[in-house]
Amino acid sequence: MTQNNNDNPLWNEDLAPTTDAQRTWTATHYAALWVSMAVSVPAYMLASGLMSEGMNWWQAVLTVFLGNVIVLIPMVLVGHAGAKHGIPYPVLARTSFGVRGAQLPAILRAIVACGWFGIQTWLGGQAIYTILNLIMNNALQGSVLPGLGINAGQLGCFLLFWALHIYFIAKGTDSIRWMETAAAPLLLLSALGLVWWAYSKAGGFGPMVSTPSQFVEGGKKAGQFWTVFWPSLTAMVGYWATLALNIPDFTRFARSQRDQIVGQAIGLPIPMGLLALVAVLVTSATVAIYGEAIWDPVALTGKMGGISVVIALIALIIATITTNLAANVVSPAYDFSNVAPRHISFKTGGYITAGLGLAMFPWKILETTQGYIFTWLIGYGALLGPIAGIMLVDYFLIRRTRLNHADLFTEHGEYGYNNGWNLRAVIALVLGVLPNLPGFLKAAGFISSTLPVFETLYTYAWFVGLAISAVIYALLMPRKTT
Repeated sequence: MTQNNNDNPLWNEDLAPTTDAQRTWTATHYAALWVSMAVSVPAYMLASGLMSEGMNWWQAVLTVFLGNVIVLIPMVLVGHAGAKHGIPYPVLARTSFGVRGAQLPAILRAIVACGWFGIQTWLGGQAIYTILNLIMNNALQGSVLPGLGINAGQLGCFLLFWALHIYFIAKGTDSIRWMETAAAPLLLLSALGLVWWAYSKAGGFGPMVSTPSQFVEGGKKAGQFWTVFWPSLTAMVGYWATLALNIPDFTRFARSQRDQIVGQAIGLPIPMGLLALVAVLVTSATVAIYGEAIWDPVALTGKMGGISVVIALIALIIATITTNLAANVVSPAYDFSNVAPRHISFKTGGYITAGLGLAMFPWKILETTQGYIFTWLIGYGALLGPIAGIMLVDYFLIRRTRLNHADLFTEHGEYGYNNGWNLRAVIALVLGVLPNLPGFLKAAGFISSTLPVFETLYTYAWFVGLAISAVIYALLMPRKTT
């Protein structure tokens, strides 16, 4: 067996199956991991952003909760492979795309993670910017830098927070394990504190739940609820579509299938639903307090004043670091390592992720709810849904959950296909993405119009892509007989 051979171009220690000694994660670990990832600024902005699109409080909370229940299904199913075989996502992708072709889905997933890394780093930098301005009497405010759309103070705080991530990548993500453990209760207490502040300032729960739906008769968007609900639900699924692919990166350390299933079932939909409730209550309260809905918690804390602002923003910074390193560094680090295992270690992959995240101008994505929810979230969901469909069909229908570990690291083995590429998977991927492409181009502003059928398909982009690719792959691939 050659998988432990350092001369093997498909193997390194980070990609090799985990040993029994490494499988120590319990259901509690997975639940805590999800709490630390779910309680974050972008997740908060999901529900508050839906309110800015016209939903009332319960419509927004229900949409977020339903989206997370739906995405939990592929999360647990894909996670099965990690718990059973101890392999990360890019190695699992070799069974369907080939030992070389797996680089395609791995890099596509990694690029999305780089975008998320940049978004989280920008939000953390904005928290630092707000704190320093409160302490220094707005000394960092200034004119916008040409071509960037942000001022020098914002850029400096962004780079400072980015450098902090580089430090933890260099030290290894285990260096902040203590922070991840402490973050969950701290973040939950901060959320409760934010609700209490909104309750006291708005004059009770009445004003906090009084913001009406804009879809009722006489409302600004009367009769348009379903046209907003379906793409919003797709966006909620798309929010965790990244983790639904690379969850084996975490479940490979599970003690058992039960641990990963129970931990994720408790840790994903419930915290996301509760955070959505906090977000809509607070956002509704801002209408009564400030006369406008403030959907960005960093902008809101900047208006609150007092020492509570600094405490809240420090909590946001901790939340951002723990979420970013767990959700947006681990996966792309493995993905980039998979491109050239002998030359790119997990740590080097983390540096590549940070560099690309810096170059993606993440503040541009967050300028509007349209750009954040309906272009970014749905757009990459259209790309990643087909990959999930292919992997699920391959693992459960074609392989029946049985994998040849040695051949996962062998160029001419079962997963070698045609020079390392399974062209059937590539065809299924392309055909799954294409129907959603016109709708994405219109949503992103690259084209002014497209056929109504393509706009409708894009509304359900993740579901459409997953279904098409899954069916095509199932039809193209021969069944295993043993």
